[in-house]
Amino acid sequence: MPSIVPAPRPAESCFEPGSPERRRLGLAGLSALWLAACGGGGDAAGATGVAPAPAPAPTAGSGNGSTVFGNFSGAGTGVNAALNGAVAFPAGHAWNTDVSAAAVDANSAAILASIGLGTSLRPDFGAGTWQGAPIGIPYVVVAGNQTRVRMNFVAYGSESDPGPYPVPAYAPIEGGSGSTGDRHVLVIDRDNHRLYELARAFQQGDGSWNADCGAVFHLDSNTVRPGGQAGWTSADAAGLPIFPGLARYEEAARGPGGIRHALRFTAARTRKAYVAPATHWASSNTSTSLPPMGLRVRLKASYVIPSTFSTEARAILTALKTYGMLLADNGSNWYLSGAPDERWPGTLVAQLGQVTGNDFEVVQMTGVVSG
Repeated sequence: MPSIVPAPRPAESCFEPGSPERRRLGLAGLSALWLAACGGGGDAAGATGVAPAPAPAPTAGSGNGSTVFGNFSGAGTGVNAALNGAVAFPAGHAWNTDVSAAAVDANSAAILASIGLGTSLRPDFGAGTWQGAPIGIPYVVVAGNQTRVRMNFVAYGSESDPGPYPVPAYAPIEGGSGSTGDRHVLVIDRDNHRLYELARAFQQGDGSWNADCGAVFHLDSNTVRPGGQAGWTSADAAGLPIFPGLARYEEAARGPGGIRHALRFTAARTRKAYVAPATHWASSNTSTSLPPMGLRVRLKASYVIPSTFSTEARAILTALKTYGMLLADNGSNWYLSGAPDERWPGTLVAQLGQVTGNDFEVVQMTGVVSG
């Protein structure tokens, strides 16, 4: 199966331009920020760590594939394990809300123009490898008895949920163990319905982890981060959880209607503002023509999904019509996030690339918090 090769990306960071952190990094540090979500400076967590241990084979789990909101007890275990129908958070949560009939924001046209009306949608995930690592953001599912290890938060400790976290030695690191990018680590505790996310994570020789920041999310509750506060970041610039917004093959393979939640995307320029469910901005630009973090766009109802597209592409586009996608980080315009899987079809880039910014509309925003 052909690999999906991502295009080059601009630097990403949740540091505000001109901030002390940004100035400290300088040009050399910026080269390490091509996917930095939580403000991952090249030296923030220390460019040291040990390689992950070999991962055990995933287990199948007991779920039957029927959609279950907020309950992961039927999920398998292991790296990129099958969730067997489990969806993060209760059915009524913002990530899982049908917005197909919601009003269009009055500033939709200007915001879309700032992201790129003629720019194509791009899947930032797929089969194969890119620079030696799987393409996409991986995750690992563990049982409730997974050993908890110490966390050392070196950049955003005051905005992190304290450890220990149940991160196994074999937890996959986004971009691979040698990555100088985001180095996200996502861990789902299936038995306790918890999600643990790290940014710029480096495993240490004693089993602990150094990371810029960490967040714990309650997958079975509408109060998704009881320990968090408005204005806090997370492993994502917008303060959002990353995992709920990933496109996963297991869901997409079911075809249209198989993905029952919103997806995650990035934009190159954002506003110094956020809107729920986001809790954090990552910009110093106050222009209302730019999108705030947490902005939701949806594929227009008038867009006809070609019947010739793959099952997986049609599932993704149907989800974008129904649930839309949330702006979660600074990055390449219209880059859609997902988990790596060798079963993703090689046609995904070409098919999703036929969708451009012109085909979207901004869902009406209320309660925007501006800086």
